[in-house]
Amino acid sequence: MFQIHCKQKIFLAFLLLVSCKTLSAQNDVKLKFTNSRTYAGIEVGSKGVKMTVIEISKKNKKGASFQTLKDTSINTDFISFSAPAFYATLNALQSLFDKALKEYDIPSEKIFTAISSGVKGQADKEDKISWVNNLADSFKLRIGEPNRKVNVIDISEEARLSHLGIVPEDRRYNTFLIDIGSGNSKGGYFPNGNTTDLKLFQLNWGTRSTSNAVEKRIENDKTIQNYQKQLTRVLSGAVNSDVVYAVNESGAYSMNDYVVFSGGIAWSISTLLYPELIDNSVVPVTYEEVEKLLENLQRKYSSLSDETLIKNLADKSLDKGKIAKEIITVHQVFDQKSLMSGTGLLLKIMRQFQGIYDRKEFYLVKNGQVGWISAYVTEEVRK
Repeated sequence: MFQIHCKQKIFLAFLLLVSCKTLSAQNDVKLKFTNSRTYAGIEVGSKGVKMTVIEISKKNKKGASFQTLKDTSINTDFISFSAPAFYATLNALQSLFDKALKEYDIPSEKIFTAISSGVKGQADKEDKISWVNNLADSFKLRIGEPNRKVNVIDISEEARLSHLGIVPEDRRYNTFLIDIGSGNSKGGYFPNGNTTDLKLFQLNWGTRSTSNAVEKRIENDKTIQNYQKQLTRVLSGAVNSDVVYAVNESGAYSMNDYVVFSGGIAWSISTLLYPELIDNSVVPVTYEEVEKLLENLQRKYSSLSDETLIKNLADKSLDKGKIAKEIITVHQVFDQKSLMSGTGLLLKIMRQFQGIYDRKEFYLVKNGQVGWISAYVTEEVRK
């Protein structure tokens, strides 16, 4: 079932060198490098506050290396811009800061705090940037550090940092990274042989915004069949036009050999397509495989249940309980319609890289959410 061509194996190996450095938050902290220091990065995102604990080696001839030791999150809804969400986010910030300080014994000057582009973008859209500034100021007051830097990251910088945090250095200049989010998608590549000049990719479509556009069309017919019909129309209309324009404007087709996707839908698709690869942070896929998955989501949804997928696993050495739990989590995070919308959007983007003579290689990254904050901390340390 799982076949990887030689070139795919090479790139997958490189990706795994970086992505498999991320350890489960349930494991004990295990340092990899003999000459290193530990840092923490705390991010206020659209859905909550996340903390990543990172081990960074001292520089050698190849430069500094890092691995992610812990990944912890607290769900809040800051972008609802309500008083309860504000204080829940503030409490989460303080809680994770204290955790890094006391439980992981990381000194304050090695704990970096930032606010993501998703929060900034929503605040700008709703004229709520004062909420962002108040959150930063309140956090500084809570921890007694009035001069602490709490950077607000814009979309271009977050895309650049995500590339640095997810894609290995050996494939830095021939990989196009796209993060498919809830409301939009962003990413880019480095066309000029340096990590300063990112060619930004932006698309005002994500899993949720695509699903919302479909919901507006279904009227009183709530069946999956009608949802499928309206999804096809949305994907063939506005989504297709915007995707074609965004990809063509980026110039990514001729400049990259590999297209890497991150985000919740990338994690979901990789889990449903290859549940046996639960421990792999990176999964190679083809356009045809994702196309078949969308068909099953529409017509054979029960075939993607945890019971059915586990039953089809032949390898008896696999931890089927662990795999089943992950599949169940996928279905808790995304319902059938959301999975259809996200998978359909991913296919539309992939289609732009399906040339007759030059087909790109596609990879799904499961733990991309820690990418940009890891790179952010690494760059702050090097300053």
